[in-house]
Amino acid sequence: MINYQDVILFILSKANQKVYGTFKARLLPYGLTPMQALVLHALYGEEGISAGELGKRLALDSATLSGVLDRLTENGWIVKNALTEDKRVLNIQLTDKARQVRNKFLKETEELNREILSVFNTEERLLLFRMLKDLRK
Repeated sequence: MINYQDVILFILSKANQKVYGTFKARLLPYGLTPMQALVLHALYGEEGISAGELGKRLALDSATLSGVLDRLTENGWIVKNALTEDKRVLNIQLTDKARQVRNKFLKETEELNREILSVFNTEERLLLFRMLKDLRK
């Protein structure tokens, strides 16, 4: 019989808890949750993207994304603009607040990735990313 510690759900869940907790602690000065930070990170890569496209790229359902975007708007990180008379079609723009911390924020994200992945050598990191991406399919 398989031990619960060898169940992939347990292993991935515990790894996720560690990574999430590390990111959460480092994001406190920004007042961002890890999910909000991920959305902001995506917007740094392509500002002005539609909410629908952002949701597709991050694999988030519309209800989850809507809540995250609402909180980012309330906290002054983004502005949501309706592209048409249909208010469901939104264009997301960064605020000055978000632009001012962009370089520092992206650098800290890279540092966090390096810190978390420091237990692996380069080959192991590449393999881990490939395997996790394959698992998502």
